[in-house]
Amino acid sequence: MATISKSEFRIAVLPGDGIGQEVVSAALHLLEVLRAKIPGIELDLVPLEAGAALYRETGTALADETLATIEKCDAVFLGAMGLPDVRRPDGRELAPQLDLRFHFNLYAGIRPIRTIPGAPVPLADPRAKDIDFVIIRESTEGLFADLDGGTVIDDEQGRDTLIITREVSTKLFKTSFDLTARRKRQGRPGRLTCIDKANVLKSMAFFRSIFDECARDYAEIDIGYEYVDAAALNFIRKPWDYDVCVTENMYGDILSDLGAGLIGGMGMAPSADIGDNMAVFQPAHGSAPDIVGQGKANPVATILSLAMMLEWLGEQIGSTPYLDGSRAICQAVDDAFRPGALRPVEMGGTHGTQDITSAVVQALKVR
Repeated sequence: MATISKSEFRIAVLPGDGIGQEVVSAALHLLEVLRAKIPGIELDLVPLEAGAALYRETGTALADETLATIEKCDAVFLGAMGLPDVRRPDGRELAPQLDLRFHFNLYAGIRPIRTIPGAPVPLADPRAKDIDFVIIRESTEGLFADLDGGTVIDDEQGRDTLIITREVSTKLFKTSFDLTARRKRQGRPGRLTCIDKANVLKSMAFFRSIFDECARDYAEIDIGYEYVDAAALNFIRKPWDYDVCVTENMYGDILSDLGAGLIGGMGMAPSADIGDNMAVFQPAHGSAPDIVGQGKANPVATILSLAMMLEWLGEQIGSTPYLDGSRAICQAVDDAFRPGALRPVEMGGTHGTQDITSAVVQALKVR
C-alpha cells in the first residue's frame, strides 16, 4: 500500500468496458455526495484505461505504464472488463482484471451475498429475505493457476493444471477466519464452511488439511465442510444457513454467481479481491455490451463495491470517516429499496442506472 498520508489514499479508477463506464460514473457521483456529507474521506482518484476495447484499438489490454501507475496507488476501483467479440488468438476473452489479481497476488476474493430489504428475491421461502453470507474464493491458484500455461496436445487432448499451495491457502484461510470472527462480533453465527471436493481430488484433500491446521488457532469459530456439489444444492435449499464459506478458485467463481442469483442478480453483487498490500473492488457482473448506452445497467453492485473499498481503506488506518462512509452507503442502498417500489430492469422492473442512483443519493442525503 502506497499510502499518501494517514487520511488520503490514491485510487486507480478503471471503468473498463461496456456498462463499466456507466456504473462507475454512478458510484463516483454518489461518492461526491458522501464526501460532502462526511468530512475526512480523502481520495485522489486516478482515471486509467484498460480492457478489451483498448486491446481492440491498441493491441494491449493493460499497458505497462498503466500497471506502473497502479503500483503507486493504494487500491483499484474497477467497472467491468471484457467483450465477447474481442478475444485472444487462442479464443479466450481478454480479462485484465485477472492480470491484476496475479500481478498483485490478490489471493482472497470476497463475495458478499446479502438480500437488500425490499428488493425482489427469486426464492419463495420467506427466510430468503434474511440471506446474508460471504463466499471467499481463492483468486490466484486452483484451476486458474496456470492461466497462460494450459496445453492442447495434437488437437486431441486439452490440459489445465489445478494448483494448491500451502503458502497461499494459509493466507486465504487466515483471512477467512478473521472475517468470520469479525462477523461474529457483529452478531452473525461465527461459522466458517470449507467447500471442496476432498473426497475425489488429492489437491482438495490437501486444501482441507491446511484449513484444519489453521482452524486450531480459531477455537471460537465453528467450522464445517461441504463438497462443492452439495454446496450448490444447499445454496438453493437453505442459503440462510450459511455465514462464511471458503473455497477453491473455480468453485468460488461458479458458486458466487449462484449466490448472486439468490439475491436478485449480478447487478446486486459486489466483490473485492484482496492481497497483503493491494485490493481491487468491482461489481461481480460483466460488461453487458447488449445494454450499453441504454441506461438499463444496475449500479448497486458497483455502489456496494465502493462501500467495501471504503471499509477496507478505513481498516488499514483505523479511520472512522471511511468506516462511517461505508456503512452510510450500505444503509442508503437499503433505505432506497426498502419501500419496495424500486425495481431494476434486470429484475423485470423499469428502473435503470439514473433512477437507482438518484434513489440511493436521496436516501444518503436524508440520513
